[in-house]
Amino acid sequence: AAADRLAAALLLVRPVRGEHQVSWIRDLVEILDTAESPEELLEHTRMAMYADRIFAFTPKGELIQLPKGATPIDFAYAVHTDLGDQAVGAKIDGRVVPLSTVIENGSQVQILRSKGQSPQPHWLNVATTGKALAAIRRHLRHKERVEQEALGRTLFDDIASRLPAPIGPDATEPALKRLKFADEGALMVAIARRTVSDEQVMEALMPGSTGADLGHAVAPQSSAISIKGLTPGVAYDLATCCHPVPGDRIVGLRRPDAGIEVHAIDCRVLAELAERTENETDWVDVAWGEKTEGAVARISVMVKNEPGSLGVVASIIGTHMANIINLRLDTRDTSFHTNEIDVEVHDIQQLMRLMAGLRAADAVNT
Repeated sequence: AAADRLAAALLLVRPVRGEHQVSWIRDLVEILDTAESPEELLEHTRMAMYADRIFAFTPKGELIQLPKGATPIDFAYAVHTDLGDQAVGAKIDGRVVPLSTVIENGSQVQILRSKGQSPQPHWLNVATTGKALAAIRRHLRHKERVEQEALGRTLFDDIASRLPAPIGPDATEPALKRLKFADEGALMVAIARRTVSDEQVMEALMPGSTGADLGHAVAPQSSAISIKGLTPGVAYDLATCCHPVPGDRIVGLRRPDAGIEVHAIDCRVLAELAERTENETDWVDVAWGEKTEGAVARISVMVKNEPGSLGVVASIIGTHMANIINLRLDTRDTSFHTNEIDVEVHDIQQLMRLMAGLRAADAVNT
């Protein structure tokens, strides 16, 4: 089938610009003329092609040239940028495969798409072509800018509410000039990334409001900052030390020139961070907001060292509609072994139900 598709595609080849490209097309046409069968054509063509290039086909038989090691992500963007942006999976020669699968020479590739999909950060580790990488980075930069502006706007509103008096609608323009920002969006991004302090913004909005000369303390944060609708890893990061999930009490750490890092309130790292100077740690009260999307929790499960025990754990996790992201064997002895499992859950209630289900299983010790 692959040989037939290659033969059909080569019959439709038209001259292209560039002597280097024309030469390999001439070689392939010569092979087409001399081959006695589609199988012989495919074998000779594979030897004639550049060692660092592959050819793949769309379901309609269109020939797509890609570098060796290319994945369905590269294929999708080679067909059309919109197809790449909306890719959720792929079929290679009729078999459903992950987007990270390396495409073999002569394969037929069908991209599965969804209008609700958008480029993901981990695609940068999967894509190999310049076109795909550029499109993914462009989308991620735009998304990061939009979400950081939204977060910065929320922080800005809180900063403004802590001023001694309400500000007028025209207060922002002179503040931008004092802080030397080109526009309001740039200011919001700077606030979100903490390249400008709350005190600087307050002083720019209302000179003398921080009372620095008089030794007055700046008013504390007035309300929790909602992270609802924002994407982990873009506008904020979920701390890997405590893996907070929706429903946990949380606190945010504002880091210089970075997004907010969200910790569970009982995180063991918080005590260590609290000993640092104020310039190193700027805490902000954050809240999940209603119907916040799920997160990844890390659980440690000790199971009996016998066949099927890990299968029981996986079955319970699946029954509770959680998704295993990663699993690592921590310790093992003759009777038990302990596994560290990262599971994707919607909220703390789902995680608690899952933990109760695991504890009730005979194969699980703790």
